[in-house]
Amino acid sequence: MFSDAVDLRDFYDSPLGHLARRMIRRQVRELWSDLRGQTLLGLGFATPYLRPFRGEAERVLSFMPAQQGVLPWPPEGPNLSALVDEGELPLEDASVDRIIVTHALEGTEQRAAMMSELWRVLAANGRILFIVPNRRGLWARFDHTPFGHGQPYTVGQLSRLLRDNRFTPTRTVNSVYTPPYVSGLLIRSAPAIERIGDRWFNTFAGVVMIEAQKQVYAVRRDRKRVLARARDLITAPRPTPAPAPRSLYLDAACPAILSDRLPKTNQTPGGDPACTLSP
Repeated sequence: MFSDAVDLRDFYDSPLGHLARRMIRRQVRELWSDLRGQTLLGLGFATPYLRPFRGEAERVLSFMPAQQGVLPWPPEGPNLSALVDEGELPLEDASVDRIIVTHALEGTEQRAAMMSELWRVLAANGRILFIVPNRRGLWARFDHTPFGHGQPYTVGQLSRLLRDNRFTPTRTVNSVYTPPYVSGLLIRSAPAIERIGDRWFNTFAGVVMIEAQKQVYAVRRDRKRVLARARDLITAPRPTPAPAPRSLYLDAACPAILSDRLPKTNQTPGGDPACTLSP
């Protein structure tokens, strides 16, 4: 089940939400350093991670699932947010260059349809980034943050899910090693904790982030048309030789009968029944 959009907004306005946003946004920016001239889509509650790209990408869109609710975004300027069904995205095929999926995969009830739609709208050379709670991390064990709701994933589970849905994982990073406690000391120590965790404790990160690209296959031609074309290119088969006349067979098998010109109904006494001449 999705977390409500209002609850997500309130979390990211809190000190703990500011910490998570800062740590995750830093990793997103390292993965995608330049999006000039590209179209960026956020599915789920991705607005905290879309803002740095507003003045850089050619177009930025925010789609929020219907069960999650929608909030206008950004507060200033024209609205770029829309309420959608995650199983039927209102976009043309291969129309998006980059996609960020966060607070969506772990809560959707139509995962297969959503993955299929993401594959459809992503350009052939595009990239998609999934941000999900880490099953082994502390953040997935506490429900006072949105990362404690829905289905968490390990790196292996998320990678298998992507491959099963025609995506190829390209890079994996982890983020948010600071424990999910509202403490001034922890928040001030967050940069040092992140460096230590990124070096020694990858397994226990609060968030798993996997970048992937879409698998594009060659179009398979109709087998019947291919075979028909192949037959046209093959030379005509050699003519099948006609069977030899029966008289030639009898010349070789029953020379005595033919030489004496026995009646057709007679048979040589004690002879081979095969040498009988039938009328």
